Amino acid sequence: MTKAQQLLHLLEQIPQQMQAVGLWQEQMPEPQAMLSQEPFAVDRLQPEEWLQWIFLEKMHILIKQEMPLPRGFSITPYFEECWKERLEYTPLLTLLASIDEVCA
Repeated sequence: MTKAQQLLHLLEQIPQQMQAVGLWQEQMPEPQAMLSQEPFAVDRLQPEEWLQWIFLEKMHILIKQEMPLPRGFSITPYFEECWKERLEYTPLLTLLASIDEVCA
């Protein structure tokens, strides 16, 4: 299995995990919220909004267009800090850690 296939498999599990803990949103944030220049759009989006509407979208585009995958990033620490009081999010955090590993 290629890295892109591994990543796609992991990305496809995120919506299910987010739905399981009530984080999945049906309504996209306001367009101006999507224009943030800050890491994780911390000034305009909740962590789960960034994950759903920015990260997932961009990663799917890269894979679909067969572009080089980003390397050496680590998103898990941000989400661990944001959700440190939410033990029910542990499966989602584990999934994000797997994504970090594939893209190491």
